[in-house]
Amino acid sequence: MDELIPLSDATLTAISSGVTKPGYDRSALRPGIVHIGVGNFHRAHQAWYLHRLMQDGHAHDWAIIGAGVRPYDAAMRDKLIAQDCLTTLVELNPSKTSAEIVGSMIDYLPISADNKPLIQKMADPAIRIVALTVTEGGYYTDPVTKEFDARHADIQHDAQHPETPKTAFGALVAALKRRRDQGHGPFTGLSCDNLLANGQILRQTVLGLARLSDPDLADWIDANCTFPNSMVDCIVPATGPREIALAREFGLDDQAPVSHETFRQWVLEDRFCAGRPDWEKVGATFTDDVHGYEMMKLRLLNAGHQVIANAGEILSLSTIADCMAHPLISELFSKVLKDEIVPHVSAVPNMTPAQYVDLIRSRFSNPAVLDTTRRVAFDGSSRHTGFVLPAIRDGLENGTPVEGLALVEALWARMCEGSREDGSRIEPNDPFWSQRTDAAQNARLRSLAWLEQSDVYGDIAANQRFAAAFEQWLGRIWSDGCETALREYLQITRTATARTASNPG
Repeated sequence: MDELIPLSDATLTAISSGVTKPGYDRSALRPGIVHIGVGNFHRAHQAWYLHRLMQDGHAHDWAIIGAGVRPYDAAMRDKLIAQDCLTTLVELNPSKTSAEIVGSMIDYLPISADNKPLIQKMADPAIRIVALTVTEGGYYTDPVTKEFDARHADIQHDAQHPETPKTAFGALVAALKRRRDQGHGPFTGLSCDNLLANGQILRQTVLGLARLSDPDLADWIDANCTFPNSMVDCIVPATGPREIALAREFGLDDQAPVSHETFRQWVLEDRFCAGRPDWEKVGATFTDDVHGYEMMKLRLLNAGHQVIANAGEILSLSTIADCMAHPLISELFSKVLKDEIVPHVSAVPNMTPAQYVDLIRSRFSNPAVLDTTRRVAFDGSSRHTGFVLPAIRDGLENGTPVEGLALVEALWARMCEGSREDGSRIEPNDPFWSQRTDAAQNARLRSLAWLEQSDVYGDIAANQRFAAAFEQWLGRIWSDGCETALREYLQITRTATARTASNPG
């Protein structure tokens, strides 16, 4: 292989013609967006949409300034600053791979414990959108009630020290105060996380925090700022040695490349108080019914990930594609989604829930996308409460089957015990890992100890129908193994389907 080219503005002209490069003058770009949480997903999704718009000659005054609020964000900043905030995106098509260099991000703010650089930049009137990808569990909401958690230590700190906040939301409040006081007007807060009504949740957190220290400011934010709901979708594996090697196959020395599947979707409400890029020109969908798209994606794709990931961890399957190649897990995926979740999900334009299940089955099965089971199983405390439990509640309220969902929760409990069936240990993979592990180990002797975690299940433990099914499946998993439990569940559902088919009346 020829000598690798370090990724930077200065080396763009030397990069192979087989790699798509920015066709716009990056030195002429002006900032319009601050994005907090510059992970792989943001760079493969929101940054890509803006980059494509810039490629078409638009939105050159909407460039992205990256930001972070946690010490670990400094490592990503160092990598990106060293390569002028450029990112190589490698598209993982089963038949081939292709590479594109995204240039829509032009700076990454220094990481500071008091968030002063972030507050100063967001207070700049040139910034008209502040976007976030801070994970589903990062919005300081109670996992059961979904209300703002004003008791959290970080929130209490920010309420008492509003000029030197710890959280992204405290920084937003501080910046909006400066903008109000200096007459610069509001900005739009845009959540890009996998949360139902994510804009409303962001509004709730920002307003809830502002009211703790400055009720008048909270009223101003409420009256002037907008927080559109959005739905984002693209499978983006974690970056590791494989992704760096993929970039090298194109002759690039990129320390922070991103791989992604061929599918992308971005659905937003058109509520931007200070303007926005014309993202619809490059495939984004603007609609008043983001909720319908959110429901379909969160209940089917995100819940579908949780349906298969814990079984995959227990059985030592490395990737989501490996899980889908396992006949029992694959059938579990189809049966649980189609029998127990689809009945409670409405169609969106040009897509029924059943069609969407078939689409995500194909996406999850893509062998070129080495999306690790561990990544998908991460933070079950947020992902089960956010994606799976709402489907359980739907089934319990409407009298529809929940046997498969009870099995899914039993698999999560078994995974959180911390070992696989081959005897290997599962490293901590949840912000509340020790708490979940304690409950899982107690549940090995008394199954309902798992459901009695009120911060996760609320009153679901009191539902006898679900509790009985959960107890049966967790006991079967521990006594006879994961595959036996899966086989038994699938045989039960096959028998029920055959009985219905022979007695349609």
